[in-house]
Amino acid sequence: MLYSIFCPALTGRVQLAPPGLGAPPMRGLTLALISTALLGGCASLSPDGGFDPVQTATRSHLQQDVVWTRDDASRDQARSRVDALLAQPLSAEQAVQVALLNNPALQATFYKLGIAEADWVQARSLPNPAISIGRLTRGSEVEWDASLHLVLLRMLTLPMRANIEQRLFEKTRTEVILDVIRLAAETRKAYFTAVAAEQTLRYMQQAMDAAGASAELGQRMAEAGNWSKLKQSREQAFFARTRVTLSRAQMAQMQTRERLIRLLGLKDGASLALPQRLPDLPSELPALPDIERQALDQRLDLQMQRQAAAALAANLGLTRRTRLINVLELGLIYSDSNEEPTQRGYELSFELPLFDWGQARVARAESLYMQTLQRTAALAIEARSDVRESYAAYRSQYAIAKHYRDEVVPLQKQISEENLLRYNGMLIGVFELLADAQTQVASVNEAIVAQRDFWLAQSDMQMSLLGAPIKTPATAISASPVPAGGH
Repeated sequence: MLYSIFCPALTGRVQLAPPGLGAPPMRGLTLALISTALLGGCASLSPDGGFDPVQTATRSHLQQDVVWTRDDASRDQARSRVDALLAQPLSAEQAVQVALLNNPALQATFYKLGIAEADWVQARSLPNPAISIGRLTRGSEVEWDASLHLVLLRMLTLPMRANIEQRLFEKTRTEVILDVIRLAAETRKAYFTAVAAEQTLRYMQQAMDAAGASAELGQRMAEAGNWSKLKQSREQAFFARTRVTLSRAQMAQMQTRERLIRLLGLKDGASLALPQRLPDLPSELPALPDIERQALDQRLDLQMQRQAAAALAANLGLTRRTRLINVLELGLIYSDSNEEPTQRGYELSFELPLFDWGQARVARAESLYMQTLQRTAALAIEARSDVRESYAAYRSQYAIAKHYRDEVVPLQKQISEENLLRYNGMLIGVFELLADAQTQVASVNEAIVAQRDFWLAQSDMQMSLLGAPIKTPATAISASPVPAGGH
């Protein structure tokens, strides 16, 4: 009988005889195989699929819950929570919670964990043995050969391969956490944009009413001969431009609402209720000392890059150790015949590294590792710049929104009140009063846009501290949604 263990080209090929057939001493190899067998015997999938750290990180970074709905019970529980949240107008954080529980694309992302963990478990598992049996005849002689095939070099390198896959699994888990945080940031931005669009639309409808009243009054006065054709045309042109602006506001409201519906994972917007206005500005901004260091310590994209570098470093070490081992055969031979005496012996077979010394494989592994190191350094520079830019925009947008809230809108309101008194005293006409109302609506709309931009800047800054920011701009709403009047 012939007992052999074969390794394919990259891992080598080794032949081993069963115990008791005169095998040469291989104490180190035996110990390595025993330890590898113990490691492989412990390989199994975890009950949670590696999801518990994702839940912990979500609660830490977002103060929200996330569920991997892999069975009917978890799906029903998530559905009940979503229905309870949708029963009332959503706040920004409630919208984020609905997205984390109900977004199907996020649920698909979670299966990255299952794939990566399966690769890790596979790397820790012993290769399955294969048995082959052969029967040879020569006249009346019958010879039986049997062989047992195992990938020996894969067994010997199993700890290193398992370490590489473990690092890749940890990188995947960090990537999933980053996907959760990105979805939260996208949902938060879509929420503020949608609420601002609805608030703007309501004010635009008021501007439309004022423009319509002005145009109708101008037409009546022109028909009575008290107004020139030029003045009437200006009022009609202003009314037409306001109607176009209202249509754009309606389109923006529909687009921003649909984007929010998609992120929330809803089939339609029938169950989605939003508040009438944006949240108030905070009384003051929190102090954020050493924000660059905080970003370097917390950013998940940097952690992912470091984990990728660690995995490539481990792979480089494995490549260097196996650069000359392409084919290796070591074993004992046992052959039994009904006519000839039993044959015992051993053989050693290996490939001579005359042409391929493994330099290309090592060079490739080194290049991949050094490339990742340079990308990590570049990402660190980008992270510092990004968080500085986001923080500056955050403070600037706060100053602008606060200026509108504390000065521009109150002053415009005071002007409108004074003009109303002047109109009651017959010092100004109705057209001047209507024009002032239109200006006030425009100022309020600009204040809404400034307030919205502050909340968007806050979301961008939070994302800059935790991971790569979202580059897709929010749906634009004109900063001056009411056209200039015709007076």
